[in-house]
Amino acid sequence: MNETKTMNVFATCMLVAVVSCWLSSDVLILLRDYITETLNSPAMPEPGTPRRSPQGIPYDDLPHIINADGQHLFCRYWEPEVPPRALVFVAHGAGEHCGAYNDVAQSLTKHLLLLFAHDHVGHGQSEGERMNVKDFQIFIRDSLQHISIMRERHPNLPVFIIGHSMGGAISILTACERPQDFAGVVLIAPMVQMNPESATPFRVFLAKLLCHMMPNLSLGTIQSKWVSRDPKQVAAYDADELNYHGGLKVSFGMQLMEAANRIQRLIPDITWPFLLLHGDVDKLCDISGSQLMYDQAKSSDKTLKIYEGAYHALHHDLPDIAEATLKELTAWILERLPAPSV
Repeated sequence: MNETKTMNVFATCMLVAVVSCWLSSDVLILLRDYITETLNSPAMPEPGTPRRSPQGIPYDDLPHIINADGQHLFCRYWEPEVPPRALVFVAHGAGEHCGAYNDVAQSLTKHLLLLFAHDHVGHGQSEGERMNVKDFQIFIRDSLQHISIMRERHPNLPVFIIGHSMGGAISILTACERPQDFAGVVLIAPMVQMNPESATPFRVFLAKLLCHMMPNLSLGTIQSKWVSRDPKQVAAYDADELNYHGGLKVSFGMQLMEAANRIQRLIPDITWPFLLLHGDVDKLCDISGSQLMYDQAKSSDKTLKIYEGAYHALHHDLPDIAEATLKELTAWILERLPAPSV
């Protein structure tokens, strides 16, 4: 252990001793886990080593783009057998990866739609600290870069976005930056605002304080049991090694909160077409955010569809909900395509 890390851990231990008299036992457990994570954090790779994915695969063997920070982002492309009628960018949610949308993409390619996606920084097979980012805007910047690349390859095609959960927040902010570029946005259980029960003033204050002192402090994991009501889908989520199963860092939680605040400021100026799909038993992204967006956005073409009893990942919920979700978003996109040329 180097001297700097030793001093950092010592300072953290002193902090724990000072505040232990007034912090709850739960917070002390989080502090203990933070110290353990700091002590056991892996060493940085040696300079000049070949660029490989977090799974050890050379990026030369993987489809990828390189973002403005020089990070390699793993990509997926689902192309129809004939020239496409439209492009659809897919933005995945926090802790998952774009491969989780293979079933959605395979279905949509049958309708001559070309779908493309990448694993966000810190996710899946892309580079970056796991499920963490210094600025949420990086996700938007990378999405716009990938979309621009595909628009250059397929000029004059309409572009749609499908975003789920955190990917919904990315999609909203991406469309807000270039509203003229998109024919429509489909949002599946998007993160529009934080759960009021979780984001109380005291908890927000405490999160900001902890973010300043210990940004890598873990706040707990995503509960897979709330992703879907289908036990097979939950088991698949848990078994997927490309999903992030670790704790949500305080710094990343603050980025999500700031993104939600930004979205709420932008909603009244939104005019682009959108489809909102949300389950009314979603415990991961508050449905009130979707209702807020539907009520306040100026868009003349907007739809909110609520699925009774459904959980967070509608496209991976019980089979009837998953099928209904796919039919709804497919029909919505197809209705907004220009008529095929004769």
